Amino acid sequence: MQTHGGDYKDLVVFLAAAGVMVPLVNRLKISPVLGFLAAGVVLGPDGLARFADRLPWLSYFTISDPGQLAQLSELGVAFLLFMIGLELSWERLRALRRLVFGLGLMQVAACTLVLAGLFMLLGQSLVSAAVLGMGLALSSTAVVMPVLAEGGRLKTSVGRSTFAVLLAQDLAVAPILITVSVMAALAQGGGTLDPAVLGRALFTLVPAAMGLGLLVLLGRVVLRPMFRSVARARKAAQGGELFVAASLLVVVGAGLAAQSVGLSMSIGALVAGVLLAETEFRREVEVSIEPFKGLLLGVFFVGVGLGLDLGAVAADPVLLFGLALAVTVVKTGVIFALARLWGMGARPALETALVLAPAGEFAFVVFATGMVEGIAPPALTSTVALSATLSIFSIPLLALLGQRLSRTKAPDRPTTPEGAAPPEQADGAVIVVGFGRVGRLIGELLKAHDQPFIALDTDAAAVAAGRRDGFDVFYGDAGRPEMLSHCGVQTTRALIVTMDAPGKVDEVVTAARALREDLILIARARDDQHAARLYALGVTDAVPETTEASLQLAENTLVDLGVPMGRVLVSIHEKREQFRKAFQAAMPAGGRSRTTRALRMSQINTAKLES
Repeated sequence: MQTHGGDYKDLVVFLAAAGVMVPLVNRLKISPVLGFLAAGVVLGPDGLARFADRLPWLSYFTISDPGQLAQLSELGVAFLLFMIGLELSWERLRALRRLVFGLGLMQVAACTLVLAGLFMLLGQSLVSAAVLGMGLALSSTAVVMPVLAEGGRLKTSVGRSTFAVLLAQDLAVAPILITVSVMAALAQGGGTLDPAVLGRALFTLVPAAMGLGLLVLLGRVVLRPMFRSVARARKAAQGGELFVAASLLVVVGAGLAAQSVGLSMSIGALVAGVLLAETEFRREVEVSIEPFKGLLLGVFFVGVGLGLDLGAVAADPVLLFGLALAVTVVKTGVIFALARLWGMGARPALETALVLAPAGEFAFVVFATGMVEGIAPPALTSTVALSATLSIFSIPLLALLGQRLSRTKAPDRPTTPEGAAPPEQADGAVIVVGFGRVGRLIGELLKAHDQPFIALDTDAAAVAAGRRDGFDVFYGDAGRPEMLSHCGVQTTRALIVTMDAPGKVDEVVTAARALREDLILIARARDDQHAARLYALGVTDAVPETTEASLQLAENTLVDLGVPMGRVLVSIHEKREQFRKAFQAAMPAGGRSRTTRALRMSQINTAKLES
């Protein structure tokens, strides 16, 4: 069958918009989420496409079939949850269980009751009010989490509490949909429910529970061997694309498996991420998935913008904006009260409430189910859905407002709510690149002196051996700036490069120094010439193998000849300083100034840490 270029027109328009919008909003210092939402409004059927009859050429620059992007947008949400799962572990999930099943489920229940009560006051029946209340009680994981990540709030008490509530909401979607079906059966039965109908509704939970358990079991058995096989292929210069393909397979496969048993695709992806977080391949998978996540989430945000009917908004703006504002204010009040009850300080509680107050993408699923079952009035439900879309647009602005309020002054109560996981520690005070004989020895000494560290290596066997011995070692290429960023190079105290390949050492040093000028950067050098080159690249210290071997031999010889240890150590230290100055003197002038600046910045950073 012949495929015409027009079949991909909407996708091309989206990619062109992403290429223009993202750089533009970054330059204007606006949230990319807002940029994609605005692009969806402008490029949608109610945007520029309205003028296509008078200006036919506009049809080439608009998205005419939002359905083409729907599946891609669902993948974007799944990728987001997968990345969140990679930052978790079963231990942290257990630590968050009181927040998830306490604060999270209380939020869903309380917001549902309050909102349903308000709709009943407006004349709605109990059943239709309940459907609207349950839909609006949910928040937008796909928008809230990226916005918090942009503001650096994910690892704060606000980020942890917000994630726990969002996770509880995602888990509540299936029971909510079952509740809608049960209410529909009640309405049709005149207030009585056939036990067989109730049994069928509850029985739908059984495959979901079994499927989730099977997903966890298969993940524990399959994931680590699969990625080790891919890592071995990569070492043989055949696996660069295979690693990306394996990561994509895990996300899509886990999502589809969860979807097939009645759960959301995002829940399956989250479970897969948590399972991979326990393995040594977590960092490499993060780097491989990141570009796809950002682009596919962009599709989701554009899709939300496409769903905004500007004609309907223009027909009754007061009602729609008023309803969106009312829902946001009510949910803010309820969530703020619950967060305070759960032990959060006033300002973190307010920030949490503000980002969770707008409606979410699952509201549309609940509303659609209610209309299909015949218990949600179509006209009112469509109006509420449109106001929910408007409230989603406000999330980046509310998040910014919450951050500014939180930073006005220190919170007046402890900011870690009851049952929350403890704050995550930095990825490591030291990053060790290469975990062979040299790297392992450095790691053992760091551990002996209670200095936390993580290690990176591209040898899957060395990584597996290190993890078996209790070291925090990950598979990954430290020559990639994005890998260093995922390992916390912006907050780490020092980076030590121990690899014996001079070219690779240079690559890692260049990437690390480009990311941070004040980083303590120590590298292993092959010989004197390599050491001089490393100083030119900005290392704090270069340790040439030949020189250090000579100094060690001289030290042992002098001690064996009876020279006092103190005098030997002083002379060795002086000789080492002479070598260092000689290496630095051999550098070009630009390299010397860069090294001096890097050393000064490292000393300042060390003084700050020690103080």
